[in-house]
Amino acid sequence: MPTARVSVLLVVLSGILFGTAGTAQALGPSDTTPLGLGILRIQIGAVALLVAMPFLGGSPRRLLHLWRQPAILITSISAAVYQLCFFAGVLQVGVALGTLVAVGTEPIFAGLLGWRILRHRPTPGWLAATLVCVAGLVLRSVGSLSGAGEAVGAAVGSAPVTGLLLALGAGLCSAGYTVAAKRQLDLGATALEVPTASFVLGGVLLLPILAGQPLGWVAAPSGAALAVYLGVATMAIANVLLTRAIHGLTPGPVATLMLTDPVVATLLGVVVLGERLDLLAALGLLLVCGGLMAQGILAARGSPDDQEPVPVL
Repeated sequence: MPTARVSVLLVVLSGILFGTAGTAQALGPSDTTPLGLGILRIQIGAVALLVAMPFLGGSPRRLLHLWRQPAILITSISAAVYQLCFFAGVLQVGVALGTLVAVGTEPIFAGLLGWRILRHRPTPGWLAATLVCVAGLVLRSVGSLSGAGEAVGAAVGSAPVTGLLLALGAGLCSAGYTVAAKRQLDLGATALEVPTASFVLGGVLLLPILAGQPLGWVAAPSGAALAVYLGVATMAIANVLLTRAIHGLTPGPVATLMLTDPVVATLLGVVVLGERLDLLAALGLLLVCGGLMAQGILAARGSPDDQEPVPVL
């Protein structure tokens, strides 16, 4: 098991890789579809991990055993359903609001699920750091929500319940993956086996939906490069790092530190894509960074074994 400090570093590195996905997509072919890209991302990541397993000391035969484990079934379903909930939710309520709800609720869900299922007591420090990060995300998103204007208003007005519930479902799926992965790691699985088993099964579950997506863009060199990058870097490598980090931290702090993702995505948007931040958005970004720094310091001082267990409610 990595030390708490190493785990903090690993989850931040994972968040950095995740944060490059949006910029990579923006630089790719214009005819990609978010859902098709998201499904291919899982499937290519699964293939990359399968190929890498023998070279990293793993065995694909272990997957047959893992697929019989309840925790792996949960991680697989969570990985698959996340794609459906997130992209469907964003479609109904807009990118800014859908992303804010999905990303902002994940740490809360992870902390509560970790408490309920794994008996890791949430700490006041984690709660304070998480609330600071979420407040910063809200400030960061205010300009985007306002800029969306009537389109967001129309989307929220026409399907507020289903769109927001889908975005909440995405946050819950992401948190569920983290908690279930932590559970399977505690039972002896490795940081390589958990994402491999999850993405292979999750990718298979999504095959029927992928069949209905336009995939002509993959034939272009830029499209193929985009799909490979997202699958290998932001799915395979990022999730192995994340799972390794989960081994050394409790789910709540892991999910909070994963908010490195939107920070990196925002910075890349400014530097690479020429986007601009207004004063309120910049203040929100600084607030998120402050919360992340506080959470990183707090998490680096402890370990899951230091958490006082409480009875399952």
